[in-house]
Amino acid sequence: MSILIKNATIVTMNENRDVFCGDLLIENDRISRIGKLDWYTADTVIDADNQLLLPGFVQSHVHLCQVLFRGMADDLELLDWLKQRIWPLEASHDEESLYYSSLLGCADLLRGGTTSIIDMATVNHTEYVFTAVKQAGIRYLGGKCLMDHGDDVPPPLLDTPERALQESLELYQRWNNYDNGRIRYALCPRFAVSCSDTLLREAASLSQQYQIPVHTHASENQGEIELVEKERGMRNVIYLNSLGLCNDRLILAHCIHLNTDEMRLLAESRSNIVHCPSANLKLGSGIAPIPPLLDMGARVSLGADGAPCNNNLSMFMEMRLAALIQKPFHGPQSMPAQTVVEMATLGGARAMGLEHEIGSLAEGKKADMVLISLDGWHTRPQNAASVYSQLVYQAQASDVTATIVNGHLLMKDGHLLSIDEKKLKSAAEASLQRVCRRAGLS
Repeated sequence: MSILIKNATIVTMNENRDVFCGDLLIENDRISRIGKLDWYTADTVIDADNQLLLPGFVQSHVHLCQVLFRGMADDLELLDWLKQRIWPLEASHDEESLYYSSLLGCADLLRGGTTSIIDMATVNHTEYVFTAVKQAGIRYLGGKCLMDHGDDVPPPLLDTPERALQESLELYQRWNNYDNGRIRYALCPRFAVSCSDTLLREAASLSQQYQIPVHTHASENQGEIELVEKERGMRNVIYLNSLGLCNDRLILAHCIHLNTDEMRLLAESRSNIVHCPSANLKLGSGIAPIPPLLDMGARVSLGADGAPCNNNLSMFMEMRLAALIQKPFHGPQSMPAQTVVEMATLGGARAMGLEHEIGSLAEGKKADMVLISLDGWHTRPQNAASVYSQLVYQAQASDVTATIVNGHLLMKDGHLLSIDEKKLKSAAEASLQRVCRRAGLS
C-alpha cells in the first residue's frame, strides 16, 4: 500500500527543523521519499495544498479507561476527584464499557491529530483496552493499572502484588510488540499513594529484568506528597529513585511540586516528565516548573491526561496552555512555540523510546503523520512569523484533515476509517448508563 502526499508545507522536525513545500511518499509502513516527487504515483494521492504536514502528535499521558466519564468529575481536587468519582466509576467498568471507553478515546485522539499515546488502563479487563487499540490503529504504549494499597479504594480496584504483576506479565507476553511494534506494554503503578512498597519494588525489578517502561504519576498534588512523605519517609521523586525507578524507562506524569534536588535528579537520570497543563489547572493542582526543567536538560513531553480531569483530549489545547501558563512566571520568551511543538512530537517519541522511529519526518522512519488545514478564519491572515506559532496559537483539533499511523490512513476529511462512528456513539452512551447505575452515580 502506498500514499503520496503532494504540495504540502512539510514541517519535518528533523535535526535542522527544515520546513519546505514538497511531497512525501509512504510505502507500506514507512516514509520512502521526501522532496519534489512529480514523477511518482501511489495507490492513494492526497493534494495537501495550503496544509501543514507534520509528525503525528504523541500524547505521553492519557487514560483511555476514563474517557467514558468525561464531564462527570468537575470542580474537585485530585484526591477527592479520585475517591468520590473516578475510582468508583473505574471499579464499575465491565468488559464492554471499557472497550467502548477506549475506542471513544482513540476516535477523539485520532481526529485531533494524535497518532501515538502512552496510556494507563484500569485494574480490571485490561485485555479490552488492547482490543480497542488494535481496532483503532493508534500507536500505543500502556498497560494494566497496578494498585494494592490506600484508603477509600473500592475493593474491585485492590489487587494483591502477586496477582497484579502476574497479570501484567501475561499481558506483556500477549501484546508487547503486537502489529510489528505498533502496540507495546508498560508497567503502570498508579502512584505511590495506591501502591505498596512491595508492589513498587517488584515492578522496578520486572522493569529492569525485561526492560519494560514504567508509566506512573508523581508530585501532582500537595496532599499526595504529604501522604507519601508520611508513609515512605521521603518525597515522591526521591522515593521512586530509591527503588531504582528513575531512569530513561520511567514516564512520570505531572511533576508539579518538585524541589531543586528532585528536578536535578529527574534531569540527570533522563527520566521522562509528562506535562499535563489543562488537567493540572482544572484540578487546581498547580503549574509544573517546565522552563527550569528544560534548562537543566530534562526530557519533557505533553499529554492531556484523563478526559474527566480536563474534559478534552486535544493536543492543540495542551500546546497552547503549555506555552501560555509559564509566561507570567518566567517571562514572554520562556516557552517558544517551537519548543512546545518539539515537546508534542519529539519529546513524546523519546518518552515512548521510539525517537529513532517516530517524532520527525525523514526517509526510513515510520509513517505516522497528520495534515492540518490553514484555511480557517482563525488562521487568517496567513502571516504568522512561523508555522510553529500557527500550530500552537491558531490551529485547532478540527483543522486536522488526515491522520496516518504506521502507513494506514485512519482519518480523512473528518471521517474515521478504522472505527464505526455511529455504532461507537450509541454503544458508549449505553455503556455509561450501565456503569453509572453500578457505581450509584448520576
